Amino acid sequence: MTFDSINPATDERVASLPETSPREQQAALAAATHAARAWRERGAQERRALLQKVAAVLRSGRDRYADLITLEVGKPVTESRAEIEKCAFACDYYAQNAQRVQDDEPADITEAHARVVFQPLGVILAIMPWNFPFWQVFRFAAAALTAGNAALLKHAANVPQCALAIAGIFREAGAPDGLFQSLLIRAPAVADLIDDPRVHAVTLTGSEAAGRAVAAAAGGALKKTVLELGGSDAFIVLADADLDRAAQAAVLSRYQNAGQSCIAAKRLILEESIAEPFLERFTERARALKVGDPRDPTVAMGPLARRDLREVLHEQVTDALSRGATARLGCQIPQGPGSYYPPSILDHVSADMRVTREEVFGPVAIILRARDRAHALALANDNRYGLGASLWTGDTVQGAALARRLECGSSFVNAMVKSDPRVPFGGVKASGYGRELGLYGAREFMNIKTLWVAS
Repeated sequence: MTFDSINPATDERVASLPETSPREQQAALAAATHAARAWRERGAQERRALLQKVAAVLRSGRDRYADLITLEVGKPVTESRAEIEKCAFACDYYAQNAQRVQDDEPADITEAHARVVFQPLGVILAIMPWNFPFWQVFRFAAAALTAGNAALLKHAANVPQCALAIAGIFREAGAPDGLFQSLLIRAPAVADLIDDPRVHAVTLTGSEAAGRAVAAAAGGALKKTVLELGGSDAFIVLADADLDRAAQAAVLSRYQNAGQSCIAAKRLILEESIAEPFLERFTERARALKVGDPRDPTVAMGPLARRDLREVLHEQVTDALSRGATARLGCQIPQGPGSYYPPSILDHVSADMRVTREEVFGPVAIILRARDRAHALALANDNRYGLGASLWTGDTVQGAALARRLECGSSFVNAMVKSDPRVPFGGVKASGYGRELGLYGAREFMNIKTLWVAS
């Protein structure tokens, strides 16, 4: 069996890589176990040094790694280069905070010397998606290694070259043998890895169905899990917002990476009084996006990553149109090779449509109209997902108060939702649980241990 690397811009198979054999998997587990035992004894200085070297390798090979992302995912090369820099920035952050991650915290107890200590769990299995094939991995790996763990990566099947390149970065940076390894394995092999006693915890970014399967397997084995399962983020524009600024951010948030982002602005919720003026601005900017060869630095949007993803997306659009939604822009599959889909806008969407109830993973903006800000908040929270939300207003004090009431893991006021190494990232409801990034992300895979010493 092989893993095929397909260029989604041309439908061409560019590489076929062999699957990791059962024997190789066992060897990887043994190497990871040995590396984890040694790495947990290393201090902050050594962990900091490794991450600094990893950041340097990423930056020195930026264009090569970016080209690989563009080749396998179809992401515009300018976005791919930014993704590599973001990975390096995450390594910088955890290098700077390596000591802080490990530091004990004193407990306020008078009758004893008590402290909370943070210790690594061991070998962490990471099951990662294709849409940000480097960033999703590094936002986990930088935190996990800083915490003193070892990592095994099971990457998405359509990015095998990215998976192996990431493992190569850690080798080039001088990581101990076995500390970070990529396994080219199919989904059915994951359950056996989770059940293996040498794996101590699991993190997954992916679909809700995958999250349920991994959580069930990990629960049966009593393993800690962190799940980031996507979302249907609200982008709320209130009547007093700066419409030009909001429209510009909405286009970037909805259409970057061809809309294939869990924190993209999927549901645009507009106060009725400014709906048309905002949509005029938003539509004009979306129509102007240049779609084409993602290797061209002037291209703003490339293809979707796979043909089957485009088929699912168009089925959702067709359902909405059949139920009364209107196509304000796009919403048709173009002719020609590749998995392209145009920037699209669905107006007059209702709650019974698939585009409202499901995650829309592609360049289709969904328009919902609210009577007032209270109705906008209700529409935003009336969703099974809870990853992020963005709210736009001229009154930042009231905006912050409303943002607190949004049922999600990240609320942004007058800014588009993003993940940042300096703050925790994750969701609630069907968007999963646990956190990545920040100190919280590092400590998800640490034993938070009470140390009580009586005098």
